[in-house]
Amino acid sequence: MAKRYFVLRQGGKDAEHVFSGNSPRQAALKAATRNFTDIRIRERGTKKIHIYSGSRNKVDAPANRPSWMPAQIYKSNVKKKGIEKLKKL
Repeated sequence: MAKRYFVLRQGGKDAEHVFSGNSPRQAALKAATRNFTDIRIRERGTKKIHIYSGSRNKVDAPANRPSWMPAQIYKSNVKKKGIEKLKKL
């Protein structure tokens, strides 16, 4: 599957934040890791807006973590609320 780009929307307009991933959920997880909670992302070239609610929690890193990884990391969670369609791009 090809890499896709999703633009974060804030205040009814596209923001400067762009997240990449194979699916909208993967891009929403990246946005949640950066502490966005009300996540509305639009795939470039389409009129669909994917709506998620997101959160992040600080958890212990896995036991087999690499030496550069800190002992505590953020784990993000998202839940899809729905899809909206824009009237015009």
